Amino acid sequence: MLMIIRIILIIITSIFICIFGLIYCLFRPRYPAHSAKFSHFFGKMTPILGIKIDLRLNQKEILSQNCIYIANHQNNYDLIIAANVVQPRTIAVGKSSLLFVPFLGWLYWLSGNIFINRNNPIHSYNLLLSIVKKIKEKNISLWIFPEATRSRGRGLLPFKRSIFKIAIICQVPIVPICISDTNKIQLNRWNNGLVIVEILPPIRTNTLTIQQVNMLTDHCHNIIKNKVNQLNKEVHLKEKKLLKFR
Repeated sequence: MLMIIRIILIIITSIFICIFGLIYCLFRPRYPAHSAKFSHFFGKMTPILGIKIDLRLNQKEILSQNCIYIANHQNNYDLIIAANVVQPRTIAVGKSSLLFVPFLGWLYWLSGNIFINRNNPIHSYNLLLSIVKKIKEKNISLWIFPEATRSRGRGLLPFKRSIFKIAIICQVPIVPICISDTNKIQLNRWNNGLVIVEILPPIRTNTLTIQQVNMLTDHCHNIIKNKVNQLNKEVHLKEKKLLKFR
C-alpha cells in the first residue's frame, strides 16, 4: 500500500513540475539556468522516498569556475537524489530515448539539456566536444554520468573515455560527485535511511596531454569508487548507531 501511495505521489508531483516547467521555459526556451532550477524541484521529492539527504558542497571550489561534473549512476532514483546538487547554469547529458518520455523528456530538452545518440558515438563525441568548447564562452557547466548506464547494484562500472579526452582537449576541470548507495531504497518501506551526496574538489586537466586520457579516466574512477565506498561505510555506521538508541 505504501509503495502504491509513493508511486502515485511521485507521478503526480512529476507531472505538475513538468507542466509548470514547460510553460515557464516557453518564455525563454533552452536557457541554461532552467536546468538547475527544475532539477531542484525534483530534488524536493526526496521525503516521498523516505530518505534523509546529507548534501556536502564545496561552494568555493565549484562555483568559481565552469567545469564538467561527473557522477556515479545507480538507478532511476538519481533523477530525484542527484538533482539536489545540480549547480547553476549546468546542463546535463541524457540518452536520446529520453526525449520520447512524455512531459519529462520534453522538459529535459526545453530546459537546455542535451541528448546524445549512443548508437552514433562519432556524432555524440563531436556534439559533446562542441559544447565543452563553449563552456567558458557561454558560462555553462556540463553534467554527465561517465558509466553511460545505471549500475543497478553492480558497483561502479567502467567509465567511457570520451568525456575525459574532451576535458583534456578543452582544458576544462572535472568535478567528481559521489552518491552513497541508493539501491537499498524500497518503496514499500517507511524509512529508507540516509543518502550522502558529496561534491569533491576539481581535478585539473590543463597540464595533461591526450596521451594521458587513460590515466585521467582511471584516476577519476578510483576517486569516485573510493569515496563512494567511504560514504557507504559512514552511512552504515550512522544507521547502526541510530538503531542502538531505539
